[in-house]
Amino acid sequence: MRSGAEGGRPLIAFEDVTLGYYGVAVLSGLSFSIREGDFLGMVGPNGAGKTTILRAVLGALRPLAGRVTVHDEWVRFGYVPQRQSLDAGWPLKTLDVVGMGAYDRVGVFRRPGAPVREAALQALDHVGIRELADQPFGSLSGGQKQRALIARALVGRPTMLVLDEPTDGMDLVSSTSILELVRELHDRDRLTVLMVSHQLNEVANYVRQLALVLEGAFQIGETEEILTSENLSALYGIPVQVDQVNGQRMVLPREVPELGGPADKAIAAVGSAGRPDAATRSRGDAEALSAGMGPPPPGVGPASKDAPARSSGTGPGPGTARGEGDRA
Repeated sequence: MRSGAEGGRPLIAFEDVTLGYYGVAVLSGLSFSIREGDFLGMVGPNGAGKTTILRAVLGALRPLAGRVTVHDEWVRFGYVPQRQSLDAGWPLKTLDVVGMGAYDRVGVFRRPGAPVREAALQALDHVGIRELADQPFGSLSGGQKQRALIARALVGRPTMLVLDEPTDGMDLVSSTSILELVRELHDRDRLTVLMVSHQLNEVANYVRQLALVLEGAFQIGETEEILTSENLSALYGIPVQVDQVNGQRMVLPREVPELGGPADKAIAAVGSAGRPDAATRSRGDAEALSAGMGPPPPGVGPASKDAPARSSGTGPGPGTARGEGDRA
């Protein structure tokens, strides 16, 4: 079982756990722990089992075998769902959406009072969008919506922040802005963080611990231990190179995979940076495409929170896990 951050006490432990649905196993032999102070990224292609593990962490899925233990009853989850899973039709102000994170304390059918409003305003200020409190949530840009969702989770006063694909569907600058915010919350507020993503190149430069999920295989450890060419090549079954591009880690395939083949599916876990278009399938073109993807260096500012709103806004839905507030 992996030990987490040095000195951090274990919060959640998986002991030889098998997870699945209706008696059919999806993942088996899971043994790992999440410790206080961890910043854990869980990466894998869609359908690999990341959400299944996430549901088990939140207590929403019972294991078919083995044991999942929460070591401290005071652990509170702040859950940030995927934006695509939220109802786009809710005509609510951003402040109202953020205030939903306190429903576990005030009750769903009771009108939140001044203390909840003040807590919501403080959370919005904490994520840098207090000025948007009275704006309709649906009018916000993608990055602004995600900041509001994170604020909603913070209202619940979590000890562990759980984010499901927090940058999915965002442009380069917006996704970098959100990742920088999450890292700031971890460092400044000492929050334990579990972040699920299908983009390895996107999260590799932020998380301290990394778990890779790929077609039933599961590997977890310190980011530096996991991100080696030898390790990733063995896991994905194709030659993989870990390079430094402008001071950032970048995982690249050493050769162009056949479209639709096993290697092409493995590249999906690395992210779009590793997959060239069909018209540019030479190795040089693939590497050129790859070098332009992934988060920019830390000097690039988080411009997304001030970006104009787009018409594809989504509204909030329920998302509280184990009494934790989540953001909309």
